[in-house]
Amino acid sequence: MLIIFGGLPGSGKTTIARALAQEIGAVYVRVDTVEQNIRAADVLRSEVGPAGYMVCYGVAEDNLTLGNLVVADTVNPLTITRDAWRSVAERSGTAFAEIEVICSDKTEHRRRVETRATDVPGLIKPGWDEIMARHYDDWGQRPLVIDTATESVEQSVATLISKLGLARRHQGHDA
Repeated sequence: MLIIFGGLPGSGKTTIARALAQEIGAVYVRVDTVEQNIRAADVLRSEVGPAGYMVCYGVAEDNLTLGNLVVADTVNPLTITRDAWRSVAERSGTAFAEIEVICSDKTEHRRRVETRATDVPGLIKPGWDEIMARHYDDWGQRPLVIDTATESVEQSVATLISKLGLARRHQGHDA
């Protein structure tokens, strides 16, 4: 299965995606890491553009065809990126689930954005004004929505495991 995460920076998406991947033993693919490593190679003449997403699609597809669960962690702001992720699953002959992570408490969302540190060396995280000005297509047919203003990371992961019918890597954990 391909588990496709999306959501604005600072919503809690990476924290939940990483925790879910660890809990279910999935391959974790994060566009921030890929994009920053492309920048660090210092071979580009312009911004990374779609290159990071394209690399993530390829890595995910390789792992899906090997039978691995894959958790994809990207902002996934556009219909075209969401369609591309679904195409990865279809080409691999695997199921997919789309998860949108939101933080409905704008004050808390802003606090997170303004106080978080980067965990990818060299990555400059966007500021609040940049995030609020970002183009972000409506999902239309709503995916499974996780609101980090109302659920803890542990609750969110338990919700996803239950709703997606996933098995924990380490049986015996309480939800």
